[in-house]
Amino acid sequence: MAAPTREVILGVGGGIAAYKACDLLRRMQDLGFAVTVVPTPSSLNFVGSATWEALSGREVTTSVFESVDQVRHVSLARLAEAIVIAPATADLIARIAAGRADDLLTNVVLASEGPIFIVPAMHPAMWFNKATQANVETLRARGYFVMEPAEGALTSGDVGKGRFPETSEILAQLHQSVFLPQDLTGKKVLISAGGTREAIDPVRYIGNRSTGKQGIAIAEAALARGADVSLVIANSSLPTNPRINRINVESVKELSSALAQKFSETDYLFMAAAVSDARPSSVANEKIKKSLFTSIELVENEDVLATLCANKLQQVIVAFAAETDLDSVELAQEKMERKGADVIYLNNVSGGAIFGESATSGSIIDKNGLLESFTDISKEKLAHSLINQAIKYSNKLG
Repeated sequence: MAAPTREVILGVGGGIAAYKACDLLRRMQDLGFAVTVVPTPSSLNFVGSATWEALSGREVTTSVFESVDQVRHVSLARLAEAIVIAPATADLIARIAAGRADDLLTNVVLASEGPIFIVPAMHPAMWFNKATQANVETLRARGYFVMEPAEGALTSGDVGKGRFPETSEILAQLHQSVFLPQDLTGKKVLISAGGTREAIDPVRYIGNRSTGKQGIAIAEAALARGADVSLVIANSSLPTNPRINRINVESVKELSSALAQKFSETDYLFMAAAVSDARPSSVANEKIKKSLFTSIELVENEDVLATLCANKLQQVIVAFAAETDLDSVELAQEKMERKGADVIYLNNVSGGAIFGESATSGSIIDKNGLLESFTDISKEKLAHSLINQAIKYSNKLG
């Protein structure tokens, strides 16, 4: 039996890169997608409606006042499995971020409940403008997928970041971000992220450099694959998709309590948080004067991972180990088995790497040894690899 046709809207913004969207349309059709093109009125200065209709084999409209009887903005939004906007200009991004609905495309975006994938293309000065960057962050926080533009020569003669990515790169990101297997549908995924803080006094604390990026990437990936996701995150201001159940905590005690409340109903646990090993034996009620601040007596914190592992039933638990020793696979494997986790990701944090960065390097390990190794891959790609390994482990359990 043939696979069902996947309906997609291709929104086209008013930039010179609009002509490159023609190739994107054809390649999407080659992959079996049925594509309806919704260009903005200004984009027709670059590629006309006749071209889009000839390539797609479908009617093209740009205004809500065309084909009014079809209520196009609603009918198209309901029909489409996803909306791909390529290219997206700075103006179009700004209008979407502001919730504007002043042409057919922005109306469809507002009426859609499906994933929206945006491919920016503009001059580097416009891309790096604080307004554009703020708009992009707003859209990402709402759960939109916004690609990073490519670097290279531009029509202005300048060279920099803002170029329309290659079609193959767009399709690869589209499949990874939007058209993922829904293999976590009906599953509950619990993730810890960020870095805990233990108070010394009202001003100072013991902490670490974790920002929560990796845990957030796992949460976003699990959500995209159909999971019901809860994220217990310590001391991070990074935004997350509103469909993720986010629980903000500060200390190890708060982290442990929040995870314990969710753990019994969880299918998969990813322990990406950097958890403080110790805390001050007492916390001063007032700021300690510099002249008196000579030493801190510490007590060991609860081993949150070991406690959860000791109470697991059929949950699959993925642990993390941050090491500076390049030959620490055996140490990570020993930690995994000692605490009772099923899979562990060994971060190479030599020279302060990984924390706060977009890329990661390390290895995924189970009781039998090395499963996968990575060098400078995105945390989003690692997130999917970790999920894949967790699902494989779960399938072995039956």
